[in-house]
Amino acid sequence: MSPETIYVAPLSLVETTVTHANVSHLVTLINGDMPIPTPPGIGPDRHLRLAMNDICEPQPGLVLPCETHVADLVRFAREWDRQAPLLIHCWAGISRSTAAAFISLCALNPEGAELELARALRRASPTAYPNRLLVALADEILTRNGRMMAAVEDIGRGRVAEEAEVFALSALLAA
Repeated sequence: MSPETIYVAPLSLVETTVTHANVSHLVTLINGDMPIPTPPGIGPDRHLRLAMNDICEPQPGLVLPCETHVADLVRFAREWDRQAPLLIHCWAGISRSTAAAFISLCALNPEGAELELARALRRASPTAYPNRLLVALADEILTRNGRMMAAVEDIGRGRVAEEAEVFALSALLAA
């Protein structure tokens, strides 16, 4: 894979993926009660931590994904220099991280093609099930007029799994 690659992994495979893929930037989407150390080789300024639970509606004691989380993610993705891969992870590598990967792809490919990007996500991961709230918030922030939500609805639920396998996506649509 090229340096312009986005990897997605479950927490259990982060260290291995950082090492094997020569990752330079990391996005962690996990609840705030679980401190995730920055792996060796990644500077603290290249590790975005988004503390949230994997929910789409408010629940007592849990942190709902919000506009600030998505805005921070979009900014981080756009500032990524693409000289080495970016790794995005959550607990299982299925919902929050796949939503963040899809959002990052849309932010880096502003010309649209949401459906093509979502289908690339599905081809790369049969278990991807992007968190719908994160995608809905990004759809608003990136002014996609419902196209991001329609695209993730088009790819459907995906295969049910406890944990995803690591997968990679080209950050650029034409690549």
